[in-house]
Amino acid sequence: MTTTTSRSVGLRSDRGPVLAAIMLCTGLVAIDSTIIATAVPSMVSDLGGFSQFPWLFSIYLLTQAVTVPLYGKLADTFGRKPVMFFGIAAFLLGSALCGFAWSMPALIAFRAIQGIGAGAIQPMSVTMVGDLYSLEERARVQGYVASVWGVSAVIGPTLGGVFSEYVNWRWIFFINLPLGAVAVWALATRFKERVERSSHRVDYLGATLLTAGSSLLILGLLEGDVAWSWTSAPSLVIFAAGILFIAAFLLVERRAAEPILPLWVFRRRTLVGGNLVGLCIGALMIGLSSYVPTFAQGVLGTGALVAGFVLAALSVGWPLAATFSGRLYMRIGFRDTAFIGGGLALAGAVLCALLGSRAPLWQVAVACFIVGAGLGLLSSPAIVAVQSSVGWERRGVVTATNMFCRSIGSSVGAAVLGAISNGTLNDRFSHPPAAVAGEMPNSLDATALVLGSQGSGTSPGAAAYVRQALYDASHHVFLAVVVVAVLAVGALVLLPRRAEELSFD
Repeated sequence: MTTTTSRSVGLRSDRGPVLAAIMLCTGLVAIDSTIIATAVPSMVSDLGGFSQFPWLFSIYLLTQAVTVPLYGKLADTFGRKPVMFFGIAAFLLGSALCGFAWSMPALIAFRAIQGIGAGAIQPMSVTMVGDLYSLEERARVQGYVASVWGVSAVIGPTLGGVFSEYVNWRWIFFINLPLGAVAVWALATRFKERVERSSHRVDYLGATLLTAGSSLLILGLLEGDVAWSWTSAPSLVIFAAGILFIAAFLLVERRAAEPILPLWVFRRRTLVGGNLVGLCIGALMIGLSSYVPTFAQGVLGTGALVAGFVLAALSVGWPLAATFSGRLYMRIGFRDTAFIGGGLALAGAVLCALLGSRAPLWQVAVACFIVGAGLGLLSSPAIVAVQSSVGWERRGVVTATNMFCRSIGSSVGAAVLGAISNGTLNDRFSHPPAAVAGEMPNSLDATALVLGSQGSGTSPGAAAYVRQALYDASHHVFLAVVVVAVLAVGALVLLPRRAEELSFD
């Protein structure tokens, strides 16, 4: 299909208000990935469907991940502004529908619509920053955007608890509407693109195959050993179908006139390195953000609020380091800056793996802060190197590909680390000491059931065994996070040392 498209040849924008709008949009997406965590009991009380609530998280992540490459191509074809507006519109539509949801399946479906919108907002935010700011400015500004994710990680669960306890959980979604309207107004009035008309062909077949294949593979990873065993017929069929769709996608992309995810992004050294780093960052973030609070609450016995503050150390370290990284990589180069960041992230991950079952909270916070600082120094030079290695007409594709890899890293990381944790817990609960064998639950429904079993009605011996089992599970997860950090450092050899080494096609 041939359509009339646009290509930006210049930008004249009021950067301050536009950046504020971008940060607001990013904040809405970031908060909605965590805000429902503390509101789930209220949602289940109203709508039922306790066994289905994990899909509220996974469907949002899934639809966000698989739509990112399509938006990247559309942004390079039609411009950033219309794609961003579509993403905001879809996100706000999904938010409104979630607020009116009448059942858990309906809420899950409307969360998928939210994810479709979030899939456009996240890469467009990064791409627009790349368009508006120079190479020297980007790391500082990317630090501002990263700080939004940090703040959101802290206030999201708190806001969810406040709304569900003192107002109504539906306002978790309704509050997005006025804030989104402010962002639309700022972008509509302050962000300007000058365009020229040309003809392009959108690769809808490639987009469909990529979405189908990625969805099936992520579905298999998320539900494997949860809804069905890894070797069951549903699992094997889903993985086989996903692989077939991805294989078909690769064949289509080789012949497509304008592929949705051009294969050259996997042949250029800088892009491959940056995307591998993004993949590892996604897995590192989901691993720590998921299991540090569990470790703090279940093993160390803290409350939810204190556990959130411990994790906040990671969120604080990231934007601080990302803001500083711009001056550093302009002085010593992309690769050396990223190596420093990767080394810090690896050191922090090792500290997490060395935590004992009675570790003081400050040690957990220090380890998280070091990891966060390392990721700030690691992520900024990687994404700036990726963006700076291509011109405007390809920046949306390469940025979206990097965001896609980070989202896939989070999805796969959540599945693999969850399998490690659940496998450890299942093993411990299947072979308890004789003294507590009659008091242990017959099955596990992920970590929440383990944490719940430590409450009233549980004998001290059983509670101690559960706590030790949870420590073993968390320790194994942290060991896997160390492996991911090692892989991230290894991927850095593919990045250029300095900006002067970047080359355009």
